[in-house]
Amino acid sequence: MPNEGANLKGQVAVVTGAARGIGEAISRRLAAMGASVVLAARDVTRLERIRQEIEADGGSAETAQLDLLNEQSVAKLAESLQRRHRRCDILVNNAGIGIIGKPLHEMPSAEWDQLMGTNLRGPYLMIRALAPLMIAAKSGHIINISSLSGHNPLPGGAAYAASKWGLNGLTYSVAEELRPHGIRVSVIAPGSVNTHFGDGGSGKNPDKKIQPDDVAHVVAMLVTQAPQSFVSEVLLRPTQKP
Repeated sequence: MPNEGANLKGQVAVVTGAARGIGEAISRRLAAMGASVVLAARDVTRLERIRQEIEADGGSAETAQLDLLNEQSVAKLAESLQRRHRRCDILVNNAGIGIIGKPLHEMPSAEWDQLMGTNLRGPYLMIRALAPLMIAAKSGHIINISSLSGHNPLPGGAAYAASKWGLNGLTYSVAEELRPHGIRVSVIAPGSVNTHFGDGGSGKNPDKKIQPDDVAHVVAMLVTQAPQSFVSEVLLRPTQKP
């Protein structure tokens, strides 16, 4: 387990979808490691509760209401970060939605746009807005949370799978673009995680699923790597099939 001391002391981390599930677990872990965490999501009430709990545990956090479908909302977050911190050391693009359970030919175009807007356009907007801060510092780490569905066919979830295949391609390509600036870009692709996301009564045993803290552990590992190397992708599976 990564040393949760002052590894990230002085660093600023932005986590999208921080109000619950994987995003909440990642935020708590990074704060425990000394980072000042910007909790970004639409649900400011939940964000405020998490912020208070992080600070009660001795960590540092602040909230930022964010709508990834709104370009101006992303720009506002970037402007606030520049004004308050003048840096961004870690960006975790975790926010995502799943619209699963119908074949592609029955999917309304509005649902396609919403899913792609959140899962793929959102990370693009966040990287476009915050990468300049990392480039200026000649360091930084961007982590995109994908899915094993970005490697495998998903009948009834073609659009979701396409968004994650796209996120993988975006990650690998942006990693090459930003390597000369000392910025590392990685992707984590977990299988079924024990959250309310895409629950849908699958009948899987939640105790055997990957837990949100398992994903947070991988994030902690990625952001504390030795500077001369980086992990491009982590495929995360449960030990026992749920």
